[in-house]
Amino acid sequence: MRKLTRSLSGLCIALAACQGFASPVPAITVDPALLATQNTQWLAVGSSRTTAERLQVADKGLQVIDRNGQVLGELPGRFEAFDHRSDDGGVLVATLDKKKQQALLVRWEGNRWGNTHYLPKTRFAIEGLCLFRDSARNDFMFLVGEEGIGEQWLVARNGRPLDEALRVRALSLPPQSGFCQVDDRSASLYVNEESVGLWRYPADAEAPLEREPVELVAPFGELATSAAGVAVLPEALLLLDSSAGNLHLFQRTAEQWQRAGVVKLQDFDEPEQVSARATSEGLELLLVDDEGARKAALNWKPAPVAQAPDIVHVAPQVQTDGVASLGDAADDPSIWVNTRQPERSRVIGTDKKGGLLAYDLAGKQVQSLQVGRLNNVDVRTGFQLGKRQVDLAVASNRDHNSLHLFAIDPASGQLSDIGQLPTPLHEIYGLCLFKDRQGAIHAIANDKDGTFLQYRLAGDSGKPSAELVRRFKTQTQPEGCVADDRNERLYIGEEDVAVWTLGARADASTELAKVIAVGGPLKDDIEGLGVYHGKQRDYLLISSQGNDSYVVLEAQAPYRLRGSFRVGLNAELGIDGASQTDGLEVTSANLGGPWSDGLLVVQDGRKRMPEGTQNYKYVAWSAVAEALGLE
Repeated sequence: MRKLTRSLSGLCIALAACQGFASPVPAITVDPALLATQNTQWLAVGSSRTTAERLQVADKGLQVIDRNGQVLGELPGRFEAFDHRSDDGGVLVATLDKKKQQALLVRWEGNRWGNTHYLPKTRFAIEGLCLFRDSARNDFMFLVGEEGIGEQWLVARNGRPLDEALRVRALSLPPQSGFCQVDDRSASLYVNEESVGLWRYPADAEAPLEREPVELVAPFGELATSAAGVAVLPEALLLLDSSAGNLHLFQRTAEQWQRAGVVKLQDFDEPEQVSARATSEGLELLLVDDEGARKAALNWKPAPVAQAPDIVHVAPQVQTDGVASLGDAADDPSIWVNTRQPERSRVIGTDKKGGLLAYDLAGKQVQSLQVGRLNNVDVRTGFQLGKRQVDLAVASNRDHNSLHLFAIDPASGQLSDIGQLPTPLHEIYGLCLFKDRQGAIHAIANDKDGTFLQYRLAGDSGKPSAELVRRFKTQTQPEGCVADDRNERLYIGEEDVAVWTLGARADASTELAKVIAVGGPLKDDIEGLGVYHGKQRDYLLISSQGNDSYVVLEAQAPYRLRGSFRVGLNAELGIDGASQTDGLEVTSANLGGPWSDGLLVVQDGRKRMPEGTQNYKYVAWSAVAEALGLE
């Protein structure tokens, strides 16, 4: 990108960027007065009800400075890296105790410092740290260490430090990193790699560990020599190229950052740190080099960007024990309701690398049947097996492309293997059950090629059997399906296309009617489906795996959209949220306690806090109904 000649104000800006500035000849003005610090940061506007203006590290401690440069309060100690988040009552500050080599949290409130809260010692030297406040007002601390090591910790809720910080996940970060900042609004973590560039990572606790470059060192990008300090505002990102003495400016668009210009910092010797805040005239900066910190004003006003509405969060109340298999293993849950003792109901889930698992309502595993690669599972009550009546679980067995049947003892919930029924499917995948008004139980299984086969199951002889009664097909790969027994409807998910519906009876038409297409709130892949039977309305739940959310529709035409929600972490109980969800199930049965209005179970594809094998999360239906205003 070709540069313009330097203006009298000392500004050098990329030619293509002038439209992003408030005037055709933008200018930077540097205050020559040095501040008595080599580490300082603006306090966010409205961060306290005092005249506090900025934080700074001094020789004797961490100080809060007012608009006149006077010290309002000092936390004694030797500190270096720090960050903060503000609220109406005060400021939450994260910093590094150089003597102890530990990160800590402390609140500035009512013109005084509160108690310090130390994180456990890390196994690596901490080079930098930053805070992140998510849309549910959980506060996290990112620690950047040597040799590409990092960690994310849950440290506070609503700006109030937790009694004990919880490690969320380990991070693989670039080497040569010492600076990080988080844009809360887009949940983006920015980490420098000094000799390479600046990287963006998703910051949410449930986000995948992936990265994308924001700016790189030449010849791959516009940085001349290095990436150092970074400052992030809702519409602007500023990055220092220290050795070259350049400040790179970026403007946010709906999807990414775009280059907006380069400011030459003539009066600075290898500036390493920058802090920025918006004013009516542009941006006010704090720039730090080896000589100290100075204030500067830049008449750049980035254009505002519309903010997408937040998706509401609900918190899980219980999580199950992890499955035994590593990697992508847990897949699909079902809920068996104990009609005699509802509090002794079971959640039955698949470990698609091992078999079938059963959990109690406290999440404890109570049974494991290692019978092979089971993908999806569903349950129905009232199956005649010879002279005894049992409840029935059926799973898709990918080892044998079969229907795998299990009897459930109606009193205890104990599972027993009663055999497999072959299918002609080449890659059996999804499965659900349907019980018609005559009491016959049907198994609907699909293949990855889109083929659906519907079988009527029987067991009068004492051994299970299956009669093929219907077949139909989608154009591309399906998986999730659910039958609404009460209304005799079947819903199926074509992963990258849409949710479809058709009659569930064997003699019903196989013509598919569209319920909702991918796009808008529904992001592919479409995965698990569930139907909640309410007193006033029925609801269809869909796992929108592409954005880690769950879409809720009314389960009757015209299938009115009622909203989306995410399963976020429960800070009080130390349970992480759910993401990358494959299967889900929901019941409206009163199971007692928090489940008196029903229970939602979702598979969690990324187990965190602490990290471990995949598991299932339990959510009270009452929390979903309250969040979305459901009847």
